[in-house]
Amino acid sequence: MRPLKIFTAAVTMALATTGFVAGTATAAADSPVRPVLACGELVRGFALPGAATHVTSAAVVAATGTDPEYCGVRGYVEPAVQFELRLPTKTYAGRYLQYGCGGFCGLITPPRFADCGLPHGGDVAVAATDDGHVGRTPAVVDDGSWGANNQAARDDFEFRGPHVVSRAAKAIIQAFYGAAPKKSYFTGCSDGGREGLLLAQRYPADFDGIVAGAPANYWGPLLEFQVWLARVNTAADGSPILTAAKLPALHNAVLAACDRLDGLTDGQLDDPRACHFDPATLACPGADSPACLTPAQVAATRKLYSPPTDGHGTLLYPGGEQPGSELSWAGWIIGVPETGGVAFARGLADNYLRYLGYPIGAPTSTVDTFAFTKREFDRLTPVGVRYNAMSLDLSAFQRRGGKLVLWHGWADQAIPPTGTLDYYQRLTQGRPQDWARLFMVPSLYHCGGGTTITEFDPLRELVAWVERGTAPTRVTATGRDADGNVTRTRPVFAYPQRAVYDGTGSVDDAANFRPAPPTSPVRDVVRWAGEKLYAIPGPVAP
Repeated sequence: MRPLKIFTAAVTMALATTGFVAGTATAAADSPVRPVLACGELVRGFALPGAATHVTSAAVVAATGTDPEYCGVRGYVEPAVQFELRLPTKTYAGRYLQYGCGGFCGLITPPRFADCGLPHGGDVAVAATDDGHVGRTPAVVDDGSWGANNQAARDDFEFRGPHVVSRAAKAIIQAFYGAAPKKSYFTGCSDGGREGLLLAQRYPADFDGIVAGAPANYWGPLLEFQVWLARVNTAADGSPILTAAKLPALHNAVLAACDRLDGLTDGQLDDPRACHFDPATLACPGADSPACLTPAQVAATRKLYSPPTDGHGTLLYPGGEQPGSELSWAGWIIGVPETGGVAFARGLADNYLRYLGYPIGAPTSTVDTFAFTKREFDRLTPVGVRYNAMSLDLSAFQRRGGKLVLWHGWADQAIPPTGTLDYYQRLTQGRPQDWARLFMVPSLYHCGGGTTITEFDPLRELVAWVERGTAPTRVTATGRDADGNVTRTRPVFAYPQRAVYDGTGSVDDAANFRPAPPTSPVRDVVRWAGEKLYAIPGPVAP
């Protein structure tokens, strides 16, 4: 994957891969629900308690080769949570799907229709939001300046925005079609994954099914982890220690050492935790070159593979970079020309520390001044818990019949997958659940992209689970080349099961793999500085 595409995948992948397939759920047999109002009649106010809503425009958009005719609605929930809602005019079958944001949000990514098998795939009403603020260019989603002195905007991004948009969208759907949605779904990755877990924890009645991909649910500590990524790879003169030119050799050395450990030499690590690669094996024997690491680069790489710690060795986040993720460090950890030479982790972290991470009016810090101490960790906690979605009490969501699908890429360069494993084991106490599943995707970067696997979307399986009671046991991941051609399919089984080659046929064909139990007992709980945070539920809006 080219460096320029890494950022795009990190913040938009969950918004771009959303399709159902015909026959997965009962939608294909549903009769379309026709509107009871003209589209333009939606331009008005909706007096929802705690979520006063204003539709500012509503117009019919003609069908295309891929999309149905729909009523395109734009509006906002007071004070400033903007949203876009698309309502099929001829093919709606009673479902609502809301998308999450990425990064610090700050823009509306146009919501795509999901295909349930009806003409043009337009049986699902879809919506997205900017979470209550507009980010500045050029990067938009790493801008935090809007929150420097605006607590209302912070509230909307921290926890309120996705909830009030779900209320607003359902009220508009009720008005337009004469009935509320039969089922409601949420899907998101990164910050959108955090939003999904937050909704399940704090607003359990909002959605029947939730997909939370690569969730940024350990929000406060995660932004501290971004500081770590920026700092350990920055030399005294501000230049990167490990450069993008070294990443191919580093990645190849990791594969040479560890690819075979899962029983199949196929260019990917099915579980990077089995890989104990030492970067010193790539140390330059003499002159520096792209094929080796200098002593300073060996030290920096070791730190990148490790979690951030304080001076006493206390973990400040439950994980570091995973072996196999190295090629994705360009752009996120190492600035490249396509990102203006600034690593995205640095931009996120610096904006958080300057504008969003501390109470308004309190002293702030920067990437370059932040101290990796338990004291500074605790100073970030009062605001961090407002964003966090770490509560282990999802009992209300479970009692309502809600279904949760978590997923994470093993080669995620932005959010260590070990945090999701830690959360899932604490949530399920290591026992199978009839309402929650986790899927760990080999070689996948943050929300999409990768070396062998580039796409993963369990939304179809979630709908089948909610509407037909079919609990997902496997989801097929896909790899595509730069031209969009499929180069690999691979089954991803519900964790902790793993995919094992059956010994016949192509290793690039999902049909040639079967599930197998883990090779050792599951011990995913991490002892770290933030363990008390699992018991803090966080604030809620009406």
